[in-house]
Amino acid sequence: MTDIIIAADAWDEDIEGSLLTWIYPDGAEVKAGDVIAEITVEKLQVDITAPGDGVLSHAINEGDLVSKGGKIGALA
Repeated sequence: MTDIIIAADAWDEDIEGSLLTWIYPDGAEVKAGDVIAEITVEKLQVDITAPGDGVLSHAINEGDLVSKGGKIGALA
């Protein structure tokens, strides 16, 4: 299983963001590089991509707060 972690350089400021939307539903097959989620940080939208191929498992819900280094999901 591979955790999906928000990269330390995902955005400039060291502030929390909010998970705007999951692009793929829980249990979906994704490929490395697919945009799987969108996070908003103030007025910035950040795309989160799959780190590899696998079945997506959501660890947080849309609207939840996220921070750099935080886990948002996993790939099995």
